[in-house]
Amino acid sequence: MNRVKTHPIVEIKERKKIRFYFEGKEMFAFEGEVISSALFANGIKIFGYHKKDNAPQGIFCANGQCSQCSVIAWGKVVKACITKVKEDMEIYAIKGVASIDFEEKTIKNNYSKIEEIETDVIVVGGGPSGLSAAIELGKFNLDVLVVDDKDKPGGKLVLQTHKFFGSVDDCYAGMRGIEIADKLASDISKYPSIKIWLESTVFGVFSDKKIGVIKNGVCYLIKPKLAIFATGAREKTLLFEGNTLPGIYGAGAFQTLVNRDLVKASDRIFIVGGGNVGLIAAYHAIQANIKVVGLCEVSEKCGGYKVHEDKIKRLGVKVYTSHTILKAEGKDCVERVIICEVDKNYNPIPGREKVFNVDTILIACGLNPVNELYHQAVDYQIPSFICGDAEEIAEASAAMFSGKIAAHKALKYLGFVTNEVPGFWFEKLNILKSRPGNIKKREINYNKQLRIYPVIHCNQEIPCNPCVTVCPKKSIKLEEKSITSLPYFEGECIGCFKCLLICPGLAITIVDKRKDISPIVWVPMEIDVAIEKGEKVIAVDIEGRYLGECEVVEKRNFKAEKTIAIGIKADDAYADKIASLKILDDEFFIKHSSELKFMSDDIIVCRCERVKLGEIRKWIRKGVKDLNQLKAITRVGMGSCGAKTCGQLLLNIMRSEGVKLDEVTDLTKRPLFVEIDFGSFAGLNKKEDKINDNFSNF
Repeated sequence: MNRVKTHPIVEIKERKKIRFYFEGKEMFAFEGEVISSALFANGIKIFGYHKKDNAPQGIFCANGQCSQCSVIAWGKVVKACITKVKEDMEIYAIKGVASIDFEEKTIKNNYSKIEEIETDVIVVGGGPSGLSAAIELGKFNLDVLVVDDKDKPGGKLVLQTHKFFGSVDDCYAGMRGIEIADKLASDISKYPSIKIWLESTVFGVFSDKKIGVIKNGVCYLIKPKLAIFATGAREKTLLFEGNTLPGIYGAGAFQTLVNRDLVKASDRIFIVGGGNVGLIAAYHAIQANIKVVGLCEVSEKCGGYKVHEDKIKRLGVKVYTSHTILKAEGKDCVERVIICEVDKNYNPIPGREKVFNVDTILIACGLNPVNELYHQAVDYQIPSFICGDAEEIAEASAAMFSGKIAAHKALKYLGFVTNEVPGFWFEKLNILKSRPGNIKKREINYNKQLRIYPVIHCNQEIPCNPCVTVCPKKSIKLEEKSITSLPYFEGECIGCFKCLLICPGLAITIVDKRKDISPIVWVPMEIDVAIEKGEKVIAVDIEGRYLGECEVVEKRNFKAEKTIAIGIKADDAYADKIASLKILDDEFFIKHSSELKFMSDDIIVCRCERVKLGEIRKWIRKGVKDLNQLKAITRVGMGSCGAKTCGQLLLNIMRSEGVKLDEVTDLTKRPLFVEIDFGSFAGLNKKEDKINDNFSNF
């Protein structure tokens, strides 16, 4: 089975095995696992075939917001990414139009009234911003209901195995995302007035000031005095040939498979997008022992933190800036990716194509706020606030602070506090969500009498202070007393390794000259790599450039920090420059010989209805500027995802065709946010006994 058998960060626990059947073939999953992950673990990436052109369908969002992964389970069409496998479940791929069985007992069933529940505040979303908001509200003993569609609170934090940047005091910098999720959940459990509904979906907001929630297949109407929307973001996608092949999906879906469900989703992966999401996904792939063949970014430089980029380059990942994806190739699943260098106008340069053999392509080209429910609430005059990525795309550190600010606004509205949000809170928030700053050249000019000292290899201004906070001798300081300024070392080092272990960018090494003529350089690693004492390793600098071969003299396993420090004997001439060890072999590309057409008319824009770019262009050129009219003509945006994927693409196409966006009529939003089983509205499912118990789903 395709499982992650060892992981440097995530504890792999014993889980109960259960049997299920796919297309009549016996397979095995773990209890509590969703169908999509179970199928991936059994080597199945094709979940069905589209009714229009028989195109293979696979996982895409892994977040329940599209229907690309739909399968038939026990005779019912379900989304594989949010439906859990059951013992002896019979699952089939969807081929053509799925048949529907109308059972007589269902038709004759007695309908029951939908239960209505009043609460002081409903918080929609249990990620970092939603949990932070709920904690602040819980301090005032308010009746708070947190609703989240996952089976564990924390949102995307539960997928993050890396350490976070930011402020130690304000947002747990230096801790891993999975640890922060547990910390926030623990804090919430201290407030009995906070109720959490997990595996529950908010599907709509209504004019009578009620909010619809589906929990365990049962519909409830929540009537709050106030609502906070912390609904996060969804990933953007790109237009290129072959963009709907199974094996192409977002970084969030990949992290769900690998870090949450411990499925080895790929052997050879290529990543498109050099923001933090793409750079972090590359690092997570390496931790799961997946070969990262390369990463491309259309701009001249990556938009994510340089320390994230440097971290993967040092390990041996090639980053292709000023490159874009042209095409994905494969019969039924991804087999190859073709990228190409672009000019200053982002147009591909003929003859500069590069081909890589891969089985997975991750699209990490940015995020869009999930804010539809908030706008519905505002339209229906429900007192509402918004926070986190739903308000503005930023790091999770900023999202937590944003949640606190939203809670303060809510408390003021409800009369529990009288003062406005303190101004310095907004100052901190602006710092935490600030874009990467200047890159500075650094020189190591330490006191030559020092026998042991840290070397700090980060050189970009970003909000981060864990190394400053943790140093027991206060020898690491910030250049300008601002959290975004660069840290530097000045003073005494006792070799405690605390700065090396807490640095989120693995950008601190320790140089030890106390025992030998040749210095020992201690390098941090979070990878399960078989390096033993006496072996030769390749030492590289901050950006992965070769420095020399060095002998491993010692390894220290810091289990509490889940980090290994590898001591190598280095030449004194470059000891201070060593930032890491290269562990991946070089990957070589194949040149592409035939001419490729950029932005072909055959590219699929609407995945649900298989509407092509050429058809959309045709109607735009005929003067159609109303996306609703375009929808009626072509069916674009008419699929089950409700244009969550193609909506932004349509605006981009309008712009590329020379249409000003202020002339475009956007798609009318559907009254329901997601698809809902009719039986839920009719009250056909059994009610729960204890729906209000705090953490009733744990």
